[in-house]
Amino acid sequence: MLQSLISLSDSDIDLVTNTVHAWCRTHHCDIDSADGHRALTTAVDLMQSKHTDEGLVQSMARRLAPLGDISRVSP
Repeated sequence: MLQSLISLSDSDIDLVTNTVHAWCRTHHCDIDSADGHRALTTAVDLMQSKHTDEGLVQSMARRLAPLGDISRVSP
């Protein structure tokens, strides 16, 4: 999973990790949990597909909606 981070720029890696940490805090899960890993994988996939900084949180919330209420994730 972390190997996929190699393809991202330093700023993209910062954005992914900050977004995933925020998502995990909001959803009361540890980043090392299954849900945290899914969030990290989703965020990396979205960044690799060239999502904008502003769109990452919203796109991630839509993709991870089955894990919880997307209204709790703020941009």
